[in-house]
This record gives sequence, structure tokens and C-alpha cells, in this order.
Amino acid sequence: MKKIAAIVICLLLSSAAFSQDNGGFFKRLRNHFVVYDTIYIYVTPSENDSVINVDDEEEEDEEEEEEFSESIPIPIDTLYTFDKFRKVILFDNNTWLYYNLEKPVIPDSLSDDHWDTESIHSYKDIALKDLPDTVTITLVDSLHGYCIPHPGPVTSQFKFRWRRPHRGVDIGLDTGDAVYAAFDGVVRVDMPTRMSGGYGNVIVIRHVNGLETYYGHLSKRLVKSGDIVKAGELIGYGGSTGRSTGPHLHFETRYMGQSFDPERIFDFERGTLRSEEFLLKKHYFSINSHYGQTDQQSLAASKKTPKDTASSSKKVYYKVRKGDNLGKIAKKHGTTVSKICKLNGIRANKVLKVGQTIRVK
Repeated sequence: MKKIAAIVICLLLSSAAFSQDNGGFFKRLRNHFVVYDTIYIYVTPSENDSVINVDDEEEEDEEEEEEFSESIPIPIDTLYTFDKFRKVILFDNNTWLYYNLEKPVIPDSLSDDHWDTESIHSYKDIALKDLPDTVTITLVDSLHGYCIPHPGPVTSQFKFRWRRPHRGVDIGLDTGDAVYAAFDGVVRVDMPTRMSGGYGNVIVIRHVNGLETYYGHLSKRLVKSGDIVKAGELIGYGGSTGRSTGPHLHFETRYMGQSFDPERIFDFERGTLRSEEFLLKKHYFSINSHYGQTDQQSLAASKKTPKDTASSSKKVYYKVRKGDNLGKIAKKHGTTVSKICKLNGIRANKVLKVGQTIRVK
């Protein structure tokens, strides 16, 4: 039995193919596969391989290990090229070859309509009443995948918050945590805090499925306007820039400029997509419409005015005193730490400051 040998080299994305074979490299390989950012190259037994006795296995393994090391060059480094979807792999026998990352198929028409790189919201001239009642959106297909922007808890939902509409979800993270592109697309906006207002460092990506996604409060942006990005590509690092009470990712999903609850398409708790195809309804664009409601509840909620919403929820605030912590405050007001965290967009280990005002109901 032949000993399986694995050679691991770090690259940048997945689903790739080599485009150049110097020195008959692949003639000595029977297979290779890619998982995320790692290439695994391995040899499997052929039909003509003879059966090895158990007593001779150790000796045979040593011989085959020596033969394998002499016949297959070892990858020792990866070099970048001018194209981020193409790398160069260097081997220990002074040979090299190209490694092509799978580049998303992006139609030219994606940037034809309302393409504005200097304004976060580019569909200002399209009114909600002009949108169709329903739109079927194919989120992923055989050519385009998806990725959760950051694997973390939703600390604040799509709803009215502090008398203002919160048109996305907040995902808990630490400053410097990785943030990924949700779908394949093109970066429309790459904007610093001084220009974006409350969003802080923000990235807006227009996707091939017709949606746009927003990534706010970043500590660092790694892509720029016009860049093609692949689902799962690292686009920035989380932070607390702009109007923020602490490190988190503000994530929005929009269609033709209108926002809707991202939890309708993503299950952030499990890190999965709820379905490959999504039926977007006009009443979903209301700040009062959110995942978990029936269609009747969503439709009724969408007819509420901001004044109705504000008056229907009685908010209770508390000023932090010396010796307080979230557990004590929650017990005092008959609620839970997790509910207080969601109301304030904070984590359970948040250190409270004396005099700080937090919402408890």
C-alpha cells in the first residue's frame, strides 16, 4: 500500500486550477484539490499497485517516501502578480508555475445603472412606490457563492432603535477581526470616516444577484472602488469608527437603495444562507418588518408610522452606578443580560462606566 503524501502551501482563495505545467509536474500526480486557501496534493494507489505484507510495510513506506520526495517538487513560496486572481508558485527544484484563483463572472452591465462611487446611497431618485410588489432574487447559483460577512452574534437587529431606524444588523466582533464579502460583486464605495458620517470606514459592494451590501464601522478597508471581489474574500477589519458604541460590524442588505432585514436571507447563528432563492416583497422594506413575522404581520407592521412605532414601545433607561454590572442591572429591572446587550449593541463582557446611560427595556 502506498503512503499518501500531502503537501500544503498557503494561497489566497479557493476553487483554482493551474494553467502552466513546467517539467511535467502533473504527470506525477493523480489528483489535487483545494479547500479554502490551501492546496492539497496527494497520490493515491493505482490498480496495478501490488499488495504489501504487513511485515514489509515499514520498509516499503521508507522506500516510497524517498521515491516520492525525489519525484515531486516541493512548493516553497508563493509570489503575487499584478492580478490578485493569479499567483506564482515556486518549487524547490527551481521550477515554477501559475496558480489561477477562480475569478467571479461579473457582467459589464453591473456598473451601468446608478454607479456612484462618492455617495453611499446611489438610488436616491427611485421611490419605494415605483418598485415592484415582489422580486425573485437568486442569491447563489453554480457560478456564484456566498459567505457570512463575519461569524458572530447579532447584537442589534433591523428595527427602530433610540428613536431612529436601524437599517441593518450589528454583528459582534473585536477590533481587527476579519470581515468578508457576502457575495461576488464589484466594490462601489470605499469611504473613510470623515466622508461617511455615522457609517465610519465603510465599504459598499454591488452584487451580481442585484443586491448591495454595506459594511460599516471598519477599522481598515482592504479594497477600493472598482475592485472585483469574490464571496468570502477578505475586504476589511472590524472596528468602532463613525457613530458607534463599541466594536461591531454594521451590515446592511439593500435592493435599489431600499433596505430590508439581512436576517431574512442569512442565518447568522448557524452561518448559513436561509435559501438559494429569495422572494423579496415590497413591505419588507419597512423598518417595522423583520424576519420571524408572518406575511400578515409584516404587512400590518409596514403600515405603522414612525410615530406609532415610537409610542408603542416604552423605553426604559438606567444610569450606571458604582459597583454595577450587567447582571445586577438585569436582575434589578426584571430582564436578562442578553436582552440588554441586544438593546445597546454591546457584549456581555462590556465594562460599564459610572454615569453611563444604557437602555434596559
